[in-house]
Amino acid sequence: MKILIVDDNRDFSATIADVVRAQGWEPLVCNSPEQALALLAKSAQEISLMLLDIEFGSESSMTGIDVLGKSIRVHPNVPVIMISGKGTIEMAVQATKLGAINFIDKSTLNNERLIGVLTAAMDRIRSGTSDEDKRRVMEAHGIIGSSQAMMDVADLILRYGRTDLNVLLLGETGTGKKLVAQALHAVSRRAKHPFVTVDIPNIPRELFQSELFGHMRGSFSGAMENKRGLFHQAHKGTLFMDEIGDMPQELQANLLLPMEQRGVRRLGSVEVEPVDIRFVSATDRNLIEAMSEGRFRDQLYHRLRECDIYIPALRERISDMPEIVEYYVAKHNKELGDNKSVAPGAIDYLQQYTWPGNVRELASTLRVAFQTMSTDELEVADLHRILGRATTASPARQPMQPQQQTAPIAPTTDALHATESEVESDQQKIEKALEKTAGNVSKAAAVLGISRETLHTRIKKYGIDISTYRLA
Repeated sequence: MKILIVDDNRDFSATIADVVRAQGWEPLVCNSPEQALALLAKSAQEISLMLLDIEFGSESSMTGIDVLGKSIRVHPNVPVIMISGKGTIEMAVQATKLGAINFIDKSTLNNERLIGVLTAAMDRIRSGTSDEDKRRVMEAHGIIGSSQAMMDVADLILRYGRTDLNVLLLGETGTGKKLVAQALHAVSRRAKHPFVTVDIPNIPRELFQSELFGHMRGSFSGAMENKRGLFHQAHKGTLFMDEIGDMPQELQANLLLPMEQRGVRRLGSVEVEPVDIRFVSATDRNLIEAMSEGRFRDQLYHRLRECDIYIPALRERISDMPEIVEYYVAKHNKELGDNKSVAPGAIDYLQQYTWPGNVRELASTLRVAFQTMSTDELEVADLHRILGRATTASPARQPMQPQQQTAPIAPTTDALHATESEVESDQQKIEKALEKTAGNVSKAAAVLGISRETLHTRIKKYGIDISTYRLA
């Protein structure tokens, strides 16, 4: 394992390197913040731990705290231990807030203590947080999935959660950005304090400052009493600004000074009231594009995005579908005392749909299906009734347009009484569906809007050889 030592005192760095080497680890030494950031940019994935000094000479305009902040944002997988010859409680608190895992005062440092600190840190790194632990944290907040994409999200929630950095959550509508924000709050030191949501699009422009910062009695027509704003309510906790990308450009400047000063001034007041807030924001907009077009302020973007988390769309983690469905089945059965289940063919059907509304749309679909289905097992026909025709697998996973859909086939097996032409038409539709799906019965059933079991019955009845389509 490689340990990066960042200190402008070359003799001290060499001594630390000798201790690191004697323990069987590989030391890497940088004597300036700029060298350290350059090395991290090139080889962060190879570095297991960074020992970082706080004070650097006049040759550098950066401090160790600057390096820590940049490293946590850009390379969150590299744990950092801060070291200082002029350590103070305030420095230690600041370093911890930014995400350092430990803080060492050089004046109390000797070989034995250094070895103890390094050994404890490396043991912690080796053990890490298991995927099962990450899943438990996620599931506690209704975030379901064990795909690598979601394990990466869980890892960032735990890493950023222990810091006071402002987090920008990115992702399409319905991906669960608010749930991630709540999870960040829950694993932070602020968990016992308020989590306050600001629903940006629903705040009238004329009431924006009053809602966020409060007002004094008589400050405007209708202000009959003093009012605390959402910033006050979130004191010592987390303020979640949902749909921040929808904030009108002319209102964005109102956030800059309160975020910078950590204080607010109520409308009608000259007094600045201090607030201790961690800001988490979310958007499904492209803020980089919005900035280039002058619709979003650069200064606000950089204050909001000290680090970011991208929440993948459901179509990007379709392997999580069975787990998500199981979660909502269990949730429905517990709440309504039912005994619902989902047929395997229905899972296949769900995995073929593009889900433009993501998990929110899936949850709504399942809720309607469970409460309106006529049997205890959810079938393709139940889903088809709600969603319409789902697309077969395609690289873009685009939903079928109405004009592209085939005429519906009723999910029954009473074709014995059908006319010869109707039977021929039915058989042709099945054969076309099998050809289109390369013999995949589940996908073909989804195309036809019938259950997999019904399709198997018809395939047997018409004497269709599935293997010929699979070979094709």
